[in-house]
Formats: sequence, C-alpha cells, structure tokens
Amino acid sequence: MGLPNASGDLSTEVEVDAFRRLFPLRFYEKHLLESIRPDARPLGRARETTIALGAVASANGSALAKIGSTTMLAAIKMEVMTPSLETPDEGCIGLLPLAACFPLSLSLLKTSGMINLKELSLVSGKAAWMAYLDIYCLDADGALFDTALLSAVAAFSHLEIPVVSLNDDGKIVLSEEQGLSDREPVNKEKRKINLSSVPFSLTCVLHKKYILADPTAEEESIMDTIVTVVLDSSSQLVSLHKPGGTVLAYTSAIQDCIALTRQRVKELQKILEEAISGMEVD
Repeated sequence: MGLPNASGDLSTEVEVDAFRRLFPLRFYEKHLLESIRPDARPLGRARETTIALGAVASANGSALAKIGSTTMLAAIKMEVMTPSLETPDEGCIGLLPLAACFPLSLSLLKTSGMINLKELSLVSGKAAWMAYLDIYCLDADGALFDTALLSAVAAFSHLEIPVVSLNDDGKIVLSEEQGLSDREPVNKEKRKINLSSVPFSLTCVLHKKYILADPTAEEESIMDTIVTVVLDSSSQLVSLHKPGGTVLAYTSAIQDCIALTRQRVKELQKILEEAISGMEVD
C-alpha cells in the first residue's frame, strides 16, 4: 500500500517501515480509511486463536491459549483445605503469584457463576478443594486480558478432580500419593466439574469513528481508548471495562463493541469445544 508523504508516494518496503515507525498514527489512519489493518484483518476481526489442553502434565488442569502472538499458559493445582465456617459446603479458588497479575480474570470466574463452589466440597465443614490457578504470560502482543481469561476458562474445562481417601489419622489425602488405593475413596473416581455461564471477552480499541477488535500491542499503544466487554456463554453482559482514554464511549460505540463480542463468543465457544473434543478422542 502506498503511503504519501512530503516527497511523494513511498514505494519500497524499507520506506514503508520507516514511515510506520516515525508516524504510526498516520500509518494506521491511512489503512483505516480503507477499513483494513496493516496485518490485512478487517477492523472487526480477531486474530487466529488456538487452545491446547493438558499443556502441563503435573497440573490437575491446564491449557495454553494463543490469540495472535499473545500466549498464556494457565495451570490449576488442587489441594485439600478446611472450609470456612461461613461456607462449610464450598471449596475455593485462589491465585498463585503470577496469576495475581490478572486479578480481574479470577474475579470474573467467581462472579460469572461459572463454577459452583459446592462441587468442590468433600466432607461438609471438614474438607473441601482449593483450586490454585496460575497464569503465565509467554508472549505479549495485545489483548492480554482476553488471552488470560481464555486460558483460565480452558484450564478449568480440562480440570479433573483427584481421587482422595481417609488415612489412618482420619485426614483426607490424595489416594495415589499416600498409597491408599485399597481404602474406600471419598470420591470414587476422577471427575470433571460442571461449568455454566462461562465468560469470554473481547477487547476493542476506539479511534475517531473506528472500532478495532482484538488489538495488537502496537494498536493499543497508538489508539489509547480501550474497551473490554465480557459476556457469558448465553451472551449476557458480565462486565464492561473502559480504563480512561481520549475517545468518549458513546452508547452506539459500546453497543457495537458488545455486538462484536457476541460474534467473538461464538467463535471462542467453538474453538474450546473442538479442543475438548480433541482431548476426548486422544
């Protein structure tokens, strides 16, 4: 694509790259006039997205999620805990240090109702599961929250609850670790947890009249108004986040962002379902 400057059209790849580095906003605006982005995506299209389940063999549940170049690895480790007096029939979800960089992801997993914490109960008032979630950012190129949330959701989809038994002291322990395979297990076999109202998100950047879905890091840095919409698997609004920015988020713009997110949720559901089906075949 030729990009005009004071000396005429730029004709070589080197000149185009130099113009992009020196005048990034002008470079993008030239593309926006044609409703296309430098990576050839239409404005409303997300990047290629993949999910690989079971990426960490030592974890009870794990997933590697990629959106474009942005890559997140989520892993879940289950431990037995004593439930609180306030919720004797519920387990808990906690963040390990690296996942603490994405606290909103955990908050959404809880508030969306994706996980019924009663499913994590073992013995009322005495024992329950604590699911420790950790998220590692392996590559960052925009839409970090979307990728982190997707990796966490996928890891919980892959999660298997271990088999536990009572030891000689009356404590609940992992049967395999303690060599208690001959004891009556508290839970009979490894099992999945039921997920409902699964949250998915889409981040958009706003610039003048334009809305760009799933921005790269370069797009986020140039166009500083960001909107992240989170919908559940039934397309119900879970969260909307706009951390400042120079562009006013008019009602019509927000509605357009939500409409793009609805389309994206369908795409992500299909990708996750295909990943789960692939694991079952294996």
